[in-house]
Amino acid sequence: MTAIDPRLPQSTFDRVVAGVLPRSLFDDLALGLLLSIGILIFLTFPNYGIIWDEEVQREYGLLLIKYYTSGLQDLSAFNFDNLYLYGGGFDMAAGLLERVSPFGAYETRHLLGGAIGLLGMAGVWRLARLIGGERTGFFALLLLALLPAYYGHMFSNPKDIPFACGMIWCLHLSALILGELPRPRWSLIVGFGVVLGLTLGTRIGGVLAVFFLAAAIGGHLWQVARARRDVSSAAWQALVILGRLAPALPVAWLVMVVIWPWAHLEPLNPLRAFLKFSAFPWPNEVLFGGRWISADDLPVTYLTTMLGLQLPELVLVGLGLAAWFGGRALVRPPFLVDGTNRLQVALVALAAVFPIVYVLISHPVLYNGFRHFLFVLPPMAILAGLGFDRLWAAVADHRSRLRARMLALPFTAAVVAQFWTMAALHPYEYIYYNRIAGGIAGAEWRYELDYWGAALREAAYDLDEYVANESGGRLESTEKISVFVCGHPTSVMYFLPRQFHLVSEPEQADFLVSWTQAGCNFTMFGQVVSEVQRFGVTLAVVKDLRR
Repeated sequence: MTAIDPRLPQSTFDRVVAGVLPRSLFDDLALGLLLSIGILIFLTFPNYGIIWDEEVQREYGLLLIKYYTSGLQDLSAFNFDNLYLYGGGFDMAAGLLERVSPFGAYETRHLLGGAIGLLGMAGVWRLARLIGGERTGFFALLLLALLPAYYGHMFSNPKDIPFACGMIWCLHLSALILGELPRPRWSLIVGFGVVLGLTLGTRIGGVLAVFFLAAAIGGHLWQVARARRDVSSAAWQALVILGRLAPALPVAWLVMVVIWPWAHLEPLNPLRAFLKFSAFPWPNEVLFGGRWISADDLPVTYLTTMLGLQLPELVLVGLGLAAWFGGRALVRPPFLVDGTNRLQVALVALAAVFPIVYVLISHPVLYNGFRHFLFVLPPMAILAGLGFDRLWAAVADHRSRLRARMLALPFTAAVVAQFWTMAALHPYEYIYYNRIAGGIAGAEWRYELDYWGAALREAAYDLDEYVANESGGRLESTEKISVFVCGHPTSVMYFLPRQFHLVSEPEQADFLVSWTQAGCNFTMFGQVVSEVQRFGVTLAVVKDLRR
């Protein structure tokens, strides 16, 4: 693994400040990839549908804004469903942006989500580059960009992607702090406090970032005690580090309560939220292995199974390589540059593995695959990037450039194949299943696919086009067309003209617009006039109930 000269700038920001260009081909590739993804996000964000949760999340954000504009008098946000248990940073930002955005309310939310997802990718690049060098940084960024679960959730998931972004930046700042122990710079401490506050204000599970840093510091103190053979030296350093890092907590608290005001109404509210999420009730069933199973009765292997079926093969191979080379490092050092680098890699590995181990032990209520655990994907991408970097180094020494090219060919082919698959799924990337599951065709009726009803947008446009063609290309302004929606009504009606109106009973409807989750589309008879499909799998249908 290439050692990094600490005197050289380590980030895009540092390079801009220093006024220098990237130092390697892999830095150029990483920056080009980030720019390309940013352009792609801007070009495609209007393509994404409105998912099941978005309407209430938008309303929650508007209520939080109302809380502040009322002089902290309007408390309706804290009685709105159970959303007060979450922070509202994303929803408030989206609510403010929609007042000035040239796009619609939900399109603005999707663009903001894409931007936050891109920020998370930048965090992965910086952290991977810090612990493994320029090549590892590029590999990790590329692998995360090709992770359909991460990319597809960026545009619609207002909680889990911002949380994943906050966690990866907490990890990056933690790795920098580890490199400057026992007295890290105050700017790092304040920065960690700010990012931690934003993360806690998204989900209280951000306390994991504190645990990860504390565990890594514990490893540092163990190294100090072992090297000096003096426990008192480690104890003294522990006091110094604790005093140095202590200001990060009040900074985090202040930031957290700004975007999660319910947290300061009563001092114990964050603890109540943490306990609530530790045993979160969800009285519904999940399609798993071809059977509908109650969410609180899923097998303990549910999370690991879904990761194995939904992570791309490239990432699985990279993780396998990381495990192989990591295991070798235990008996054949040096695998890493120095003790600090070992701790930084261990920090990333802990962030990727600990939440999964915790689920295996505690067996909490889970559903919708691993969407609540998207925050493990960025550190997994970094570990996979490290694995490919080690493989590259093992086969491409200075005496054999040919072997490097031979390695690059299958890797490039796999990257192109994964990109093609994601492009074919667009804008439903999040329903991806790998070849182990047989793709989404193999997963149909065995595992959940479009559980959020994102395909209803495309079905709504198909209905509009069908009716327009039927009426000779023009709808009369006084004409009324009744629609029954099997799914979330806003996911359909938002995209239809005013002549369409929603009815509550299918017997009153001219048309049915339905997702295919749980076979809802089979409950009503009519002529199928449109099907939204990917790889031969139907995600949503439109039926003419008049015939």
